[in-house]
Amino acid sequence: MNVLGIDIGYSNLKLAYGAADGEVETALRPAGAAPADRFGSRFDGRAQDDFLHVLVDGEPFIAGVSSDRAEMWERSLHADYSKTPSYKALMHAGMLMSGMSEIDVLVTGLPVSQFNDPAKRAELETKFVGTHQITPKRSVNVKRVKVLAQPVGGLLDYIDQQDESETGFLVDDDARVLVVDPGFFSLDWVLVSNGQLQRQSSGTSLKASSVLLEQAARLIAEDFGGTPTIEILENAVRNKKASILIMGQRVNVEPYIKKASETMASVTADAIQKSLRVESVSPDVVVMVGGGATFFEKAVREAFSKLKVVMPKEPVFSPARGFWLMGAYD
Repeated sequence: MNVLGIDIGYSNLKLAYGAADGEVETALRPAGAAPADRFGSRFDGRAQDDFLHVLVDGEPFIAGVSSDRAEMWERSLHADYSKTPSYKALMHAGMLMSGMSEIDVLVTGLPVSQFNDPAKRAELETKFVGTHQITPKRSVNVKRVKVLAQPVGGLLDYIDQQDESETGFLVDDDARVLVVDPGFFSLDWVLVSNGQLQRQSSGTSLKASSVLLEQAARLIAEDFGGTPTIEILENAVRNKKASILIMGQRVNVEPYIKKASETMASVTADAIQKSLRVESVSPDVVVMVGGGATFFEKAVREAFSKLKVVMPKEPVFSPARGFWLMGAYD
């Protein structure tokens, strides 16, 4: 049985794929996608070798590149992201990268605030069932689609790789688990108790990684006079680059991202704590997942100083790996 777990974020496209009885493979690409005619050629005349060419309703798109590569095309940073052509292009890019022509189960996620809307879940599930013409010569048939709350995928991944010595107990249905998933556009959290998602104590904040990078850009501008775009900082973080160029001068980005995270992350931690006030019992453990986990880790540890705060290996892949696990063992 072929399973594809696909986490289409506003910043990165993350995949976990493979046969249910085999080893899972992972892949990551930037989440930029736009019509092919919005991309120019290289200055030296060479072909662009990092483009993924896909079709969206018959129209050629380029996907899996940094969002600032496209001309006259704005990235989607809104709640209807899953309805956009760019989202569909990234879904087709994920199918292409998996190398599968038949997908038995495709599992993906939505932010908590959208997952709580049954109509949004049903719409996404229906949209990607069936045969997709992803390139002129390649089609992919998807037999079933399942949609989870974004952080739940990360929790499944943590449970699969957990080390009891890290927490002192096994995270199972007896544990009350707070899962925090900082993404680019939104930061989501869920409380899972008795194996069930507690909706009144779960939520979404828009003060996520994009807002944090905007704050870091302002701090850099105060010191150096020039303001880097969010995409420049985003690419530096994604590619693990220590510095960026601002008006011909090398700037170490880590101190500015750290300072911004200390300012912004505490606001989000307060929102999470506020949502938990309706609970009579504290969580037993906090699990941090997703690509922005390291930005918000310190604030979450301080907000929940009496609890163990744990993180799976390679947290950027954890939701996608959890989606794959759900499809493989469902």
